[in-house]
Amino acid sequence: MGKVVEKLRSVRDSYEKLIDFLETHDKDRTFKFQNQRLRDEFQKLFDNFREAVVDAVCGSQIREAETWRDVLLHAARDVIRRFGLVDVIFSKELSSFIRDPKRHLMKKIFLYVHDLLRGRVSFEDFASTAYSAIVTSLRTNMRTIYQDWVFLSILSLLHEHGFRIIYPELGVISLERHSRQKLGYIPPNVVLRKTFMHISFFIEAPRPITWEDTHDLSRIWSLYTALRPDMLVYGDAIFNIIDLEKSPPIIRPHIIIECKELSDWYLRVRYIRGPLAKPLSAEEWRSKWLVGLRQGLADILGIEVKKVDTMMEEKRSIRLKDEQIVQLYKAVYKPDKMIVISRCETPETVKSRLEEQGIIVIDRVEFCRDRLRPVIDMMIQISEKYSRERYQEDTNILSIVEALLSRRVGKTLPRELVYKVIVEFLMKNIDELMRELEKSSNVTS
Repeated sequence: MGKVVEKLRSVRDSYEKLIDFLETHDKDRTFKFQNQRLRDEFQKLFDNFREAVVDAVCGSQIREAETWRDVLLHAARDVIRRFGLVDVIFSKELSSFIRDPKRHLMKKIFLYVHDLLRGRVSFEDFASTAYSAIVTSLRTNMRTIYQDWVFLSILSLLHEHGFRIIYPELGVISLERHSRQKLGYIPPNVVLRKTFMHISFFIEAPRPITWEDTHDLSRIWSLYTALRPDMLVYGDAIFNIIDLEKSPPIIRPHIIIECKELSDWYLRVRYIRGPLAKPLSAEEWRSKWLVGLRQGLADILGIEVKKVDTMMEEKRSIRLKDEQIVQLYKAVYKPDKMIVISRCETPETVKSRLEEQGIIVIDRVEFCRDRLRPVIDMMIQISEKYSRERYQEDTNILSIVEALLSRRVGKTLPRELVYKVIVEFLMKNIDELMRELEKSSNVTS
């Protein structure tokens, strides 16, 4: 606490100016000014204070964030050009950050500054809370930037090997995972194809799917507690990874990729709840959501809510280093390949421990796309293996469809063309296919 407060001592001047202004023009702290000049003056002082806080916490890192942002946007433009896409969409959080990193971090302390000015918290408590909010947001967005850069660079390299995008079919790649499960399944972010080979990517999955009552929630609870690696990769055309009969509740990934942007990533510690979390009923879940909503509205409106009894602790967690979490991913999901992509050099001792567990470490990558080529080679090998197996499984049905189509057009069609047409047709009608499958399931049940 003392070090944090000391670091923010430099913002005292802008804080005192803001307080003096409010004592003169807004003693009740309504933050409403009839005079436009006073409104403008308050906004300027308010913004100056927030900016001073951000500069004090991480001013030297803003430039680095802008540099990373520029590298990411260049990678996005390259992928758009290569694949002839309309756009690449980042998450809402990251989109705000890359538009203006400093302004985004200033937004993170908006409510905390209001609490400070109203006297609801001391300067010391504000300093601690604001510092944590800024640092957490900065680290989260820098991490996402590097993860998205790795993903886009992999797509670019696969394009060089002749792969083309077959999903999504509208020319817009979304790197946002939030709300993509509204139809009750987990779709991929991208599926690539080259002749009979496919590669499917799922970023930050698995995630929960929609549910309506306690019965539904109990069925899909394992998706709330499932471990969530950076990328799941399949050497096949996979359009829904959910398999609730399995534990974990998804199709086994062929490759897992973890991206590490920090130089000391192996020392970082995280809390993992995973399957240790106790299931909630739908009613309990909704109650928690409403409590959070009420508290959020209270903060925004500047009013107090009655204190509520502390809810019973439902969740337990374990404290693991990132190195251990990587090993946990491999042990739980059992991929063919577990890959760690590290921006910086990884100590030989850490590397050796991971390699002894069958984990591949690609380090010193920085933002050099060519250093990801070994990952591409592994993906292609995996795709060749599973595509060959899938093709052999599909031979009988493919022969039937090939014969039907050839008879209809009056000539023999190449099997590769038939396979391509089938895959593209299924992709365009995947939602309708899912609805028909759901109808059939309901009838048979």
